Amino acid sequence: MLCKLVILVVILVVLVQFNTTVSSQESGFIFNGFPYKNLTLENAAIFTPNGLLKLSGGNKQHSHAIYPNQINFKNLHNSSSVFSFSTTFVFAIVSEYSKLSSQGMTFFIVPTKAFVPARPEYLGLSNETTTANATNHIFAVELDTVQNEKFDDIDGNHVGIDINGLKSKISQSAGYYRDNSTSKFLNLSLYSGLPMQVWVEYSASKKQVNVTLAPLDKGKPRKPLLSLDYDLDPVINEEMYVGFSCTTGSRLVTSHYVLGWSFMVNGMATELDLLNLPKLPRIGPKKKSKSLTTGLPLILVTMFLMTTSGVVYYIRRKKKFAEVLEDWELEYGPHRFKYKELYVATKGFKDKDLLGKGGFGVAAGLSYLHQEWEQVVIHRDVKASNVLLDNQLNGRLGDFGLARLYDHGTDPQTTHVVGTIGYLAPEHNRTGKATTSTDVYSFGVFLLEVTCGKRPIHVRHGADNLILADWVCSYWNGGDIVATVDPKLGPYYVKEEAELVLKLGLMCCNSEALARPKMRQVVQYLEGHALLPELSSIVISSVGLAFEPFSSIDMSNYSSSSLSKPSSQPYSVTADSFSCGGR
Repeated sequence: MLCKLVILVVILVVLVQFNTTVSSQESGFIFNGFPYKNLTLENAAIFTPNGLLKLSGGNKQHSHAIYPNQINFKNLHNSSSVFSFSTTFVFAIVSEYSKLSSQGMTFFIVPTKAFVPARPEYLGLSNETTTANATNHIFAVELDTVQNEKFDDIDGNHVGIDINGLKSKISQSAGYYRDNSTSKFLNLSLYSGLPMQVWVEYSASKKQVNVTLAPLDKGKPRKPLLSLDYDLDPVINEEMYVGFSCTTGSRLVTSHYVLGWSFMVNGMATELDLLNLPKLPRIGPKKKSKSLTTGLPLILVTMFLMTTSGVVYYIRRKKKFAEVLEDWELEYGPHRFKYKELYVATKGFKDKDLLGKGGFGVAAGLSYLHQEWEQVVIHRDVKASNVLLDNQLNGRLGDFGLARLYDHGTDPQTTHVVGTIGYLAPEHNRTGKATTSTDVYSFGVFLLEVTCGKRPIHVRHGADNLILADWVCSYWNGGDIVATVDPKLGPYYVKEEAELVLKLGLMCCNSEALARPKMRQVVQYLEGHALLPELSSIVISSVGLAFEPFSSIDMSNYSSSSLSKPSSQPYSVTADSFSCGGR
């Protein structure tokens, strides 16, 4: 029984010892950025707020960043053989000049955290008296940006493997081999300011050190930049520290950054999360984004095309709405409505907004212009030749070239006497004021003219001129007003309607403006919504006063060109007997 107990204790001791040995043989860590500040920093080294390890940022500086715990590189019971190890890190060297740099930086494995003071060219590892001593027990990979003849540097931009000193066992200009061709070598600038990744691997079985370099976005090349057959057993002790060092000279300002770091003993270092590494600070002027360089020209071209289109549209629209002045307007001076004003008022001349449409179109149109629109519109030239007929013979009032506008409730101003002889109200001739009543008078003459088929004034040679309204009045006095209806109509009319139109025409031609009906009343009479009042002898006598003999009109108020027209046509006139007023 005692024997079995002793055997069990021995087995437990062996298992514990084996477990301790295995634990000591496997050691590693990974830093995707340094937000937790879990390294030992010396001198100029700092952690930036966004998680960068910044080793330097000026001139005449040296610094170290060391993993705080020692790493076991050898078996505690067999201290002669170094374990395999691997590490990878992302770094960037940023110089104030694109073609010049201060000193470089190193990844190191050292036995102690105590470093001796040294000149910048020693990269913070040793000095003049200690360099190349076998007792240093230093392994380093240098990323050197200055060529130093005392160390037999090949150039000012190289990677080297250093053992116990700065004279490299092997070195190569910075660059990498493209994966699809092991013979195609691409150069890199260590101080370009761009992040790059380094892989350092030691094989204990092969006694071989491999160093690989590549841009951050290219991945690890298959062929390493450096491959050194070297036994590290006498160099590396059982427990060592790992970290980074750098120095800067006195003339150039150079910054050294480490963005991420992974290390492993007895295994491959864990891959870094490249997408989540901290970003380097912007150096120099901000680069223009692709969207700005490509989008801005497109925006400018689009704006140019839109501006050009707008100018073309404006010119065409201006031409479309341009007011064309006819010869008679230039001669006499009255203004007309602009085409644009009419276009806007009629909403593009829509059919549903037509004025004066239907059997009583002219009357309805004048009623709308006088009382229903937002302003009062006085046509000033209502006559048969200004009434247009559509394909359904609906009458529509046209030619607003002499029209005037004024607000409801205001008194029209005195202006030029314009219109056509025979259609002019007597007060218009005397005062020069065109009102809604003068339009009503002209409409009354128009009713008589259309119904009777005669001109308002018929000039007869050797006899008195025939005034149409007086002539109709004479037939009314004789009790046969319907006899004045145009004989060309034959029997194809309604007697009552003709009598209504003739009597309404006489009412509109009353010499007293206040005695004339409003156009709204005229429409009601024509549509049968109101009864036409009986004409009295007083009204008839007052109508007669409206028509002076043609020979008694002062013709000096009218242009000679108006009187030269044939007698079969009414005379369109303008006179300057009164002071001019605005529309």
